[in-house]
Amino acid sequence: MAYKIIASQCTVCGACEFECPNAAISLKNDIYVIDPKKCTECEGHCDTPQCAVICPVPGTCVQA
Repeated sequence: MAYKIIASQCTVCGACEFECPNAAISLKNDIYVIDPKKCTECEGHCDTPQCAVICPVPGTCVQA
């Protein structure tokens, strides 16, 4: 499974892009998106998905 970003809640702060160990997060059409093919939910890197940990808006980075 992968994570996704709820676009309507995203403040486009960019924090998640730099925390992703798989480079799965990128800016597309002025909103951040997570590539499900690259997202591993940070398995093998961290105990919890870092996009969800670093996001300043709770519930914005969620399981797809």
